[in-house]
Amino acid sequence: MHDAMFFTPVAVSVGAGHKRMLASLFDMHDFLTEFPPSRRRLSYGAAVRACKAARAGEISTEAARDALITFAVTAGILWPAVQPAVSVKPVAHGYGYAV
Repeated sequence: MHDAMFFTPVAVSVGAGHKRMLASLFDMHDFLTEFPPSRRRLSYGAAVRACKAARAGEISTEAARDALITFAVTAGILWPAVQPAVSVKPVAHGYGYAV
């Protein structure tokens, strides 16, 4: 078994606006092991099997990463690739109130 880095890390949501970057097979294994059993779906098992196969050298690291992304999408935890734009409205100062 060996650890290999992903070409591009996978960002997943781990609660209330927090993200976790998974950059390697070790990170993937660690995350999947910690994932709550009550939230696991069929794609969870596929991701675990892909991680084990990649660590054993049976499939590519990127194939395991793809399985992780599929799991994250079906579980609703894949962090969005693009952050939403935030608009800020300027406030007039010196008049005692906002216009």
